[in-house]
Amino acid sequence: MRRRALDLWQEGVSLHQRGELARAIELYTRSLEVFPTAEAYTFRGWAYSGLERLEDAIADCKKAIATDPSLGNPYNDIGSYLMMAGRLDEAVPWLERAKQAERYDPRHFPYMNLGRLYASRGEIGRAIREFEDALALAPGEPFCMAALRELQSLN
Repeated sequence: MRRRALDLWQEGVSLHQRGELARAIELYTRSLEVFPTAEAYTFRGWAYSGLERLEDAIADCKKAIATDPSLGNPYNDIGSYLMMAGRLDEAVPWLERAKQAERYDPRHFPYMNLGRLYASRGEIGRAIREFEDALALAPGEPFCMAALRELQSLN
C-alpha cells in the first residue's frame, strides 16, 4: 500500500511541477486514500494554495502535522499561507515551529519567510537577523543575499 501511495504522490508532484494543479490534487487525494502521509497532505495543500484556496491549504497542512509532527514543511507552509492572507501575527508561531522541526528541507525557508514578514513590518533588525540565519543554512541563496543587502542599506 505504501508503495502505491508513494507512486501516486510522485505522479502528483510531476503534474504539480507542470502547473496541472487540479490533476495533481486528484492524485494527492488518491495517494492519501491508499495510505495517508504528511508529504501528500502538504503537497495537496500547496496545490490548493496555487488555486488561492488558502483555508483548504491550511487545513491540509494541519492534517499533515497530525500525521507526522516531525515534518517541518507544513508548519512553514501554514505560516506562508497566513502571510498571503495578510494574517502576519498568526504566521509567526508557525514559522518559528518550522525552524524547530526535526525533518525539514529546505531548512532556510522559515527564516527567509520571517525575514520577509519582519521587513514588511519595518522591523529591519529582526529581518536582517532572519536573513543572516537563512544564509547560514543556505550560503549564497540569491533571494536572501539580495534582501539582506537591501535591508542593510536601510539600517
